Order: sequence, then C-alpha cells, then structure tokens
Amino acid sequence: MSNENTYNPHVSVDCVVFGFDSDNLKVLLIERTIKEQNESYNDKKLPGSIILNDENLDEAASRVLTELTGLKNIYLSQFRSFGGPERTKNPRDILWLENTTQLKIGRIVTVAYVALIKIDRKILSNSEETSANWYDLNDVTKMKMAFDHADIINRGLEYIRHRMDIEPHLLFELLPRKFTISQLRTLYDTVHQTRSDVRNFQKKVAQWSYVVALEELEEGVPHRAARLYKYKK
Repeated sequence: MSNENTYNPHVSVDCVVFGFDSDNLKVLLIERTIKEQNESYNDKKLPGSIILNDENLDEAASRVLTELTGLKNIYLSQFRSFGGPERTKNPRDILWLENTTQLKIGRIVTVAYVALIKIDRKILSNSEETSANWYDLNDVTKMKMAFDHADIINRGLEYIRHRMDIEPHLLFELLPRKFTISQLRTLYDTVHQTRSDVRNFQKKVAQWSYVVALEELEEGVPHRAARLYKYKK
C-alpha cells in the first residue's frame, strides 16, 4: 500500500449523556470555541476524547466524563462505534483535534457510550474555552454540531429506548430520588415518543414491585400535591 493510502487511525470515545428535568429529556453538550485568525467559531460537541495508550474503552469513557463534567459513578453503557471516512470531511474538526492532541490525525473512529444521570447533579467546567451545559433534545437539530455528533445522539436515543423496553428500571437513573407518577409517565412517554393513557399507565406501574409509594406529598407546587414514590432496587 502506498503512503498516500496509508491512514494514521486513532480511536476515541464519545458520551451521550441524558438527563431529565421533569418535563423534557436533555443532553449534555460541550460548547467548543475555535479561534480562527481574528475571529472565533462556536459549536457544540459531545463529551469525548482520544483514548490513552494505557486505558481500555470503559476507562476512557469514565475519564472523559470526570475530566469534562466532574461526574462519577453513573450509568454508562457502550452502544455503537462510528468509523466512516465521512467523519473527517470537515477540516475544522480535524484541525481542532490535531491542535488539541498534538497528534497527526488521518482518520478517527469513535466508540459511543450512553450515560444516564439525575439532572440535579452539579456539572463542572474545567476550562475557559469549554463549558458543559444541558440542552433540550429537540433543539439539537438546530445546532451547529462537531463531527457526526448529531447522528450519534439520535442513535443513543434509539439505544436507550430499546434498553428501557427490556430494563424499565433504567428510567429511574434519570428521575429524582423521590418522584411522582406523572413525572415517571412523562419520562416514559418522552423516551418512547408516545402518549400513555393516565389510568392504563397507573395500572402498568402498579405491577412494578420496585416502585414504592411513600407517605409523602410534593411540596411547594401550585397545583394539588401528588404522592411521591421511590425506586427500590
């Protein structure tokens, strides 16, 4: 093979971090600032990084989340890899990556993870040039995104929708420690892109032995306070 056709491949991890604010499903994105001559270019990207030589993929994903957001001990699941040559079609992305890593990048393959967290956990920003913030999932299509990260987010949503059909308890990774049935139904419907009948959903939840009613009601709400529940592992 000639040198012209020899790539210098690198492997990265990218994390699709989902949260839920009781009304909408959110995704955690990094604001990326690229300085170009006399101006700056801004877009959004997933928390991610090229893996280090001495770490495996799971370790890399955990490191990325901790370094960029300060998050630890969260649900993290590998769901797909993305390696098409079109990933590097934008020169700005490659130039930014080369400047960041001080490596020559010919082609980049990324392994994607889904993370589920309670949105009230504090998010840290470690750099003046990057900041981590929550964004409504429905707004992603309107944003300028790095690489193919918009597609990775959509695939991540498909993955958690499938996983939650098999493992409904994953819903509770996103809910607060104490929640209402209405919050649970809203999250379920948002993930599955459906609209559940209230009574039928209550019957469904009644069959889940791991959803336990508490002798507590909501506080400080402008409507009739609803009973609170908790998830019992």
